[in-house]
Amino acid sequence: MLYRKEREELVQVVKTMFDRFETNTAGGNVSVRMNKEHIIMTPTLMSQEKHCVLKPYEILVVDMDENLVEGEGEITREINMHMACYREREDVQCVIHAHPKESLVFATVGVDMPNLTEGTQKVGEIPVLPFAPATSEELAETVRAHVRDLEENFSLPKVMLLNKHGILVLDKTLKKAYDMLERIEYNAYVAQKALLFDALNIKKLTIENELKYNLEE
Repeated sequence: MLYRKEREELVQVVKTMFDRFETNTAGGNVSVRMNKEHIIMTPTLMSQEKHCVLKPYEILVVDMDENLVEGEGEITREINMHMACYREREDVQCVIHAHPKESLVFATVGVDMPNLTEGTQKVGEIPVLPFAPATSEELAETVRAHVRDLEENFSLPKVMLLNKHGILVLDKTLKKAYDMLERIEYNAYVAQKALLFDALNIKKLTIENELKYNLEE
């Protein structure tokens, strides 16, 4: 089996995502770049049909032309969105697309998520992209354009919300990308409460840009 260890790790991560409400039965998919030739990726319907309970052989090996090399299952139509990220940036090594419970509040109403917690400061802004239908080439091009427009020397991780749809996390490894997904979910919960406090005049929401956060942890 090609990339056995990496496929086993991906199985563990997607199950954790589902168990912790970081994606749902409406979908989600994760890919990891192995080298210049291959990525590994979760199959279509991993959430709807399998509730993210996968076997390593169900993790697909796909070449950069989007052809199935190895694995049991079919390639998700959202591979175009993943490939848009990999083709634009060679330093992107993992793409997580998920439907996390708290972050979906901001994605669904189409509002940029305030970045408030110390653990999420390294991602910078958390923007919501213009709406495009799920799995469409339009959505893939919207993602591609956003990644292309990031500053040339931007550092990973990066996070973007997909309007009415979910979230994308880009990072250097699967473990780092999942770590940031979890952090963003906590930030989304905090941001909702902070905005409520602001609306009720309990405590006005301010972004304290002058604080010297630890960005290396």
